Amino acid sequence: MPEFEEVVERIKEMIKRAHTELPEDVVRAIRKSYEAEESEIARKNLEIILENIEIAKKKGLPICQDTGLPIFFVELGRELELEFRIEDAIKKAVREMTPKLLRPNVVHPLTRKNTGDNTGIGMPMINVELKEGDRLRIVYLPKGAGSENVSAIKMLLPTDVERIKDFVLEVVANSLGLPCPPIIVGLGIGGSFDMAAKLAKRALIRNLDSMNEFEMEMLEAINSLGIGPMGLGGKTTALAVLSEIAYCHTASLPVAVNIQCWANRRSEVII
Repeated sequence: MPEFEEVVERIKEMIKRAHTELPEDVVRAIRKSYEAEESEIARKNLEIILENIEIAKKKGLPICQDTGLPIFFVELGRELELEFRIEDAIKKAVREMTPKLLRPNVVHPLTRKNTGDNTGIGMPMINVELKEGDRLRIVYLPKGAGSENVSAIKMLLPTDVERIKDFVLEVVANSLGLPCPPIIVGLGIGGSFDMAAKLAKRALIRNLDSMNEFEMEMLEAINSLGIGPMGLGGKTTALAVLSEIAYCHTASLPVAVNIQCWANRRSEVII
């Protein structure tokens, strides 16, 4: 049976790893884009990004100064016995990592008062899903404001399936350089209004090498926009398109686009 402090320490280690070491699939995608780029400016931007990644890993420093909102996806085995709330362990870990590594980003939505420890009403954002078995899996996905602010959702009509691509391209085209491209695009298709957004964010924890045919087609279309690294032109506007679906009401077609910057920071721990 996992002890409370043991789980807190494992989460803290996971948080540090996410902010200082970019996942290898993301690094590979950036290197591949660097090799394929023809624009001198685009290649230089990608070169600086790769250098940034190496320095952060070597020195144990945050990859980006915006350490984002603390977002967690938890898979909890039904046979696992815990004598504490997993939410309490996650909150404690976030509080303890804030002065050490994380920038205090969490504020009241109206008064803008900063809590100082990245916790508050609804924060950290913790999504818990019950699974078979006796293991605990926690995935951490910190989300910066630059990419989050250009994300969007649209309630399409059920006859608008062919318009999904147009909506995604519109969102990316309007974002230009604001989300620090090359971006990763998370798509949530179906479900309800709120479920589509959650699906889009959840898609971002997938491995970039796992794209299907639909996602590859979307990626090609996005890269044809020519926005390029940091919005200064080039072949690489996006590194990947990742999607999740859910069945929806016969009279609706929710589509959410959750943009992520090149620093698709994520890590996980299994207990």
